[in-house]
Amino acid sequence: MNQIECYKCPVCGWEPPETAAGGSWDHCPNCLSGTHGPCGGILEPIGVWVRKNGEWAILHRCTVCGKISSNRIAADDNPMRLMALAMRPFGSGAISQNHIRQMIRTMED
Repeated sequence: MNQIECYKCPVCGWEPPETAAGGSWDHCPNCLSGTHGPCGGILEPIGVWVRKNGEWAILHRCTVCGKISSNRIAADDNPMRLMALAMRPFGSGAISQNHIRQMIRTMED
């Protein structure tokens, strides 16, 4: 059985379309979650970061063992979920609205 026939996201149930022959997934392009091979836990997306070459990567934390890992984004990843993940700190209250306004002003110069 190849990966196209057996991949199903354990979180949201996403399955690859039949036209995706030959694809392989280490995380779900819909919800960005994955499975942590060593312990079988769910890899929860907790953030994004930008590598030196400008490529984005997703930070995952295993819900069972707590290990944090990094995984490059894929072309078929949901862009709205990626942006929501990137913007999460700005909606959490960890960064004040005043600080956000100051950052925006510096970008306008």
